[in-house]
Amino acid sequence: MAGKENIIEDFYGFIKYLLPIINKFPREQKFILGERISSYLLQIHELFIEAYYGQKQTKKENLHKVNVKLEQLRYMVRLSYDMRYINNKRYGYISEQLMEIGKKTGGWLKSLS
Repeated sequence: MAGKENIIEDFYGFIKYLLPIINKFPREQKFILGERISSYLLQIHELFIEAYYGQKQTKKENLHKVNVKLEQLRYMVRLSYDMRYINNKRYGYISEQLMEIGKKTGGWLKSLS
């Protein structure tokens, strides 16, 4: 159980890291791209919590949804980097965190099989 709680806390910390970066996007992109990224972050966190407290089948469904949302988030972050709203160092860290969260999600899914 501790690992599943950790992913929720880890993702919460990731949200706290990423939101201030999004707030520094140019005004027009803060309300377009930044809003989309923020929305994915919160949806993923909600799905993790629902998976933690749900029944086995619900857990699997929510974790599959997390995988899709993580992929969408990766592309939005990549676009932000390509548009130069996120610098190299931060992009590297964010990418590592997203990869680690994806691995933990996959591990959680495997444990349910």
